[in-house]
Parts: sequence; structure tokens; C-alpha cells
Amino acid sequence: MGPIRLPEPPSNFRTPEIFVGGTYNVIKRAVVIGNGFPGAENQSIGLVRALGLSDNHFLYRVMRPKGGVNEWLRWLPVSFHKKLDCVVRRILGNPQLLSLVGQKMRASFPAKSGENIGLSSVLEADADQIATMARETFEREGPLLVVASGRDTISLASSIKRLSPEHVFLVQIQHPRLQLERFDLVVTPRHDYYNLTPRGKQEIPWFLRKWITPREPPNKSVFLTVGALHQADSASLRKAATEWHDKFSFLPKPLLVVNIGGPTSHCFYNVDLARQLVYSLENVIATCGSVRISFSRRTPQKVSDIIYKAFSNNPKVYIWRGEGKNPHLGHLAWANAFVITADSISMLSEACSTGKPVYVIGAERCKWKFSAFHKTLRDRGLVRPFIGNEDISESWSYPPLKDMADAASQVRQALAEERGWTL
Repeated sequence: MGPIRLPEPPSNFRTPEIFVGGTYNVIKRAVVIGNGFPGAENQSIGLVRALGLSDNHFLYRVMRPKGGVNEWLRWLPVSFHKKLDCVVRRILGNPQLLSLVGQKMRASFPAKSGENIGLSSVLEADADQIATMARETFEREGPLLVVASGRDTISLASSIKRLSPEHVFLVQIQHPRLQLERFDLVVTPRHDYYNLTPRGKQEIPWFLRKWITPREPPNKSVFLTVGALHQADSASLRKAATEWHDKFSFLPKPLLVVNIGGPTSHCFYNVDLARQLVYSLENVIATCGSVRISFSRRTPQKVSDIIYKAFSNNPKVYIWRGEGKNPHLGHLAWANAFVITADSISMLSEACSTGKPVYVIGAERCKWKFSAFHKTLRDRGLVRPFIGNEDISESWSYPPLKDMADAASQVRQALAEERGWTL
């Protein structure tokens, strides 16, 4: 009997990954380290979604003491803040208010894959536990992607990397200011380097310059975006368009969505901006089919009251004041144009990713890096100032922001080049 000849594999045959490198070089899971602020956590979750890990990620939080004087102590390092809180409560002698130092504020499991991420359902982040989990499950589940955002997460996230450097890839969103070598990749807006630009050097007083970071230009471990990362990708907007179809599809067009944030230290305003917004909206409302207005958690009551008083009886206008399901993604999907207050980089970044007209009110009140951010948006043709003589029925477009896709691509590239890992 002659030898048996096996057929050759097809030319497009791909060796299964388990025979190439097993699970050791494939990331299939992620941990998000949050700080309890939606603006920061949405950036991390949005990046995880863009990387295809939306169904296999867990959310942990760095938790600070809250209430009373604690709201004035957020500038302290988290660990010191907790210890100080413990001491103060012991001095006050109330055993029911003892600090949670050494204890874990947690439910049975952390929030997973987009589930309810209220405080009661989220595990408090513990660097030792997460690093141990990454090591002990490495052979079975492969490397762990850790994505963190916000100042309070920096120390803990870098500790995870230090404790398990061979099993973790750490992405820090928003600039950590110092010691970038603690992270595998930093994703941050370009305007975080405003202090190094010629205009920034002119605006920042000389006696403050040595205290303002970053002090060095970005290196290869820093990826610069235009705006903030977010969860409003094309898949989310398609889903939202379907979910909100019955609510928004019948509204007269064009639909103008007005998003109102709140004053910040770098973009301060008061009731004067609210009155300016009312005046401008009243001038353009004839060119709108319908208008929907929403406020953020930061919107001062006196600002929302002025808006409500001006438009609550206008049949074209609906004001969402927090009742029922948040329509934000539905607004992004169904709006024909946006008016957004200048203070919110997150809301502007989301709106500018749709390619629809975006009008900004209050940009002239912003300073330093906020001012640089708005200049970039204007220079790219992404936004126009809202002054009250616009015809909302006249549309205009631009190449949408694609920070999410670009950041995800950079993460994949860094994984491959630095570790030989894939997603």
C-alpha cells in the first residue's frame, strides 16, 4: 500500500491563535478604573467599547470619603484623604461614621459590561487584588487591559502595573502630569500641552510656569486627541436611533438640541450667559421645527430656572429636567443641529463626532487650555459661534472627529509593538 497523501491546507488558511501563542498574547478582557465621575468613566468605557471588549470588562472605582468638609479636600491624595477622614471621625467619636480604611465598599461583584454602575454595584478598586487576579488568571485568560481616567485613579492604576508588569497593559486617559514611565500608553487631549505653546507661555504668569505640568513635549508613549473620548460611537448612535424612534421621529424638523453644562474655573459664567442664550434662541426658533433642551449635573439652578421660565410654555420647546430615561444618546442620534455651552469638552466632543452642525455659546469666556480647545475646533471647521442670527434649517458639515477610532488604533499598535499582544 502506498503512502497516504493528506490534502494541502487552503492558501488562506490561518493557524488558530491557540497554536501560535495560546491565550498568552491575546487580550480578551479589560478592567476599567473609575473615579465616580461620568465624564471620566465614559472615556474609559468608550475606549474599551472601541477595542471590542464591551462584553467582557469590569468597572472598579477609587472611592473618596464624601460629605461635609470632604468636598473641600479632593485635592489631597486619595490614601491620605481616607486616613485623615478616619482620624476626624474617630475624634468626633461617632462609631457609625468610622472611615472605611482597610474595608471594601462593595457589592458581591463589580459592575460588568455596561450594567448599572451606581455606587452600590461597583467594587472599590484594590491594586493588590486586581494585580493578583491578573497574575493568577494569565495562563487561562491571557493578559489584562487596564484603562483608567482621572486624577484619583493615577496612583492606583500605576500600582497595578508595578505589581504585575508582565500581565497587564495600562492605558491612562487624561494626562497624569508626572512619571509617564508608569504607564504603557497615555491618551490625552492636545490642549493638555497648551502651557508649552508660544501662546500658553505668554498667558501663564512666569512665577507659575514651573508648577504647571506637563513640562516636556509628548513622547512616543503619549497619544494626542482633539477632544475627550466618549461612548457615542456609530454603533451606540444606531442603537439609540432605534430606541428613540417612536419618541423623536415624528418631531418637526429641523430638531435643534441645546445642551447646557455649568461654569468651571477655566470657563466661568453666570446668569448672564443664560440670558444671552435665551435671546439667541428666541431669534432662531422660527427656523427650527422643534427644540429640545437638557441640563447637566453641573448646571446651576438659577441658570436652569431662567431657561425654563423663558421656554416652558413654548409649544416648539421641550425641556428635559431629569425625569425618566436620559435622552442624551437619542438627542445625538436624532438632532439636526446642536447648541452647546463652551464649558463641556465632553458634550462638544460627542456632538462633533456626528458631523452635524454644532454651535457654541460662551467660548469667549474660556481661558488657557479651554481656549486652545475651542480654537482647534473652529480652525477645523467643526463648530461655529452661536450669536442668534443663524438659520437652523440651513445645514453644514465637516469631517467628524474620530478620536475614539484613532485612540483604539493606537492602543492596538502599542500592544503589538511593545508586547507582541493582540486584541
